[in-house]
Amino acid sequence: MDYKNLLFQKDGSIAIITLNRPEVHNALDPQTWGELRAAIGECRRDPEVRVVIITGAGGKAFAAGADIRALRERPALEVLKGEAQEVLNEIENLDKPVIAAIDGYALGGGCELALACDIRIATSRSKFGQPEVNLGIIPGAGGTQRLTRLVGPGKAKELIFTGDIITAQEAKEIGLVNKVVDSPEELLPAAKAMAQKIIQKGPVAVSLAKLAINTGANVDLRSGLAVERLAQTVAFYTEDRIEGTTAFLEKRPPQFQGK
Repeated sequence: MDYKNLLFQKDGSIAIITLNRPEVHNALDPQTWGELRAAIGECRRDPEVRVVIITGAGGKAFAAGADIRALRERPALEVLKGEAQEVLNEIENLDKPVIAAIDGYALGGGCELALACDIRIATSRSKFGQPEVNLGIIPGAGGTQRLTRLVGPGKAKELIFTGDIITAQEAKEIGLVNKVVDSPEELLPAAKAMAQKIIQKGPVAVSLAKLAINTGANVDLRSGLAVERLAQTVAFYTEDRIEGTTAFLEKRPPQFQGK
């Protein structure tokens, strides 16, 4: 696909999706959402891609939310279609890990995009927030749901009700961010290093673990444990399980084939 609002590249088994509208702080307009959906679909179909990294160009923002002019002019019933929610659902449910590499502002829809990723790495100058109430609306791309599940209802309500913007360090302290690096130059290498660590593991096992974790977050414990048992049973049928256990006993690195 010929992308206009983002860059798509591959570095070995890592796909890197870069939001590329620095002149508007990578604001998420309908075209950008559509291109993001297409890029995720490309990652899903490509067997060579093992991990996806999503980042933003320009150094000032990962994504500074929606295009406010477009929001003001958008008909109310269009919101009911939930297009942004659907794109983020596809990211969350992608059968490959997704890492958000965040430098600068991740606000509104940008924060919701980060929330849909599996792991979030940020620079120390990054800022996070759901300031939609300042516009007379609420987080509408999953923020009221994913933020609550990630940091708990009390902190989520505080951030959403006040519209406060927090630092990367505070985001790490409340569990919104996994890791903070000091400088922008360290960000992509840190994300790639984590991606490489994941790539060395059994790909089917990683995919099944993501499925079990995501499913368990939305059901009761008993149901989550049932999904875990089923996922483990599938893992036991794979060649990777034989290779992983054999390699351990032979004291050598495993050579997983994703089978």
